[in-house]
Amino acid sequence: MQTKTPRRGTIRLTRRGRIALIATGAAVAVTAVAVPLLLPEDSTHPESLTIPEGWRSGQVYGAVDKALGVPAGTTKKTLPKAALKLPKDAGGNPEGYLFPATYPLSKQSTPASVLSYMVDTATKRFGTGQVTAGADRNAVNPYQTVIIASMIEAEADSKEDMGKVARVIYNRLEQGMPLQMDSTINYALNRSTLHTRDSDTQINSPFNTYVRMGLPPTPISNPGDAAMHAATSPPRGDWLYFVTVKPGDTRFTSNFEEQQKNVAEFNKHTKDNKEDQKAS
Repeated sequence: MQTKTPRRGTIRLTRRGRIALIATGAAVAVTAVAVPLLLPEDSTHPESLTIPEGWRSGQVYGAVDKALGVPAGTTKKTLPKAALKLPKDAGGNPEGYLFPATYPLSKQSTPASVLSYMVDTATKRFGTGQVTAGADRNAVNPYQTVIIASMIEAEADSKEDMGKVARVIYNRLEQGMPLQMDSTINYALNRSTLHTRDSDTQINSPFNTYVRMGLPPTPISNPGDAAMHAATSPPRGDWLYFVTVKPGDTRFTSNFEEQQKNVAEFNKHTKDNKEDQKAS
């Protein structure tokens, strides 16, 4: 989410350094996984492909195209025939199930085989008893847990804050409060920015968590193990708000007035930084 001074009488809940009402973190940690890939005999290609935590499916498709040396858009076009083993709730959309990892490349493969391995890896990671038990404990199903983990991945300022951000999400859902996440609006608009305008929060989209209650219909990124752990086992707490005043200083609270003070401090810090940049 972005930084923007709230209008009088309102407080904008935002992301990394704004009023992040439900934010969490994306650390780029990757796990090595063996993946058979099919490349042209005479192609020159990297020996591995790294998919960072928090990437969207479009970014993954582009990386696979480039790694395999195929025309842009090829990997995405393979989806209808890829026969990916996705959960029924996904409706054929692999978003959230392209597991972040480092994949060794070989000369035997197709874009479909890469996607299949990613999905199979995610299914194994997300289908454990711990994830299932965590979903039951938090009154959501496993697919909804992946959705929550994807928001955590897209919103967190640090891996240490992931659990608290997850708790904010669950607390707001339980209390019937809108999530109001800028990251879901960015997903709807196919962009990545910290600058969200008031008009953006009024767009007609199922991913607009400012005006629509509950979770977005699908994941908004591909989460890794840390985000999934936070989504299944968040710490106890009554937090409803948080804001990253500055890097490494994220403050969680259940008190709206305290949140306003934290937001004011954030706005001051942001303003001071802008003035320092102009002077330099």
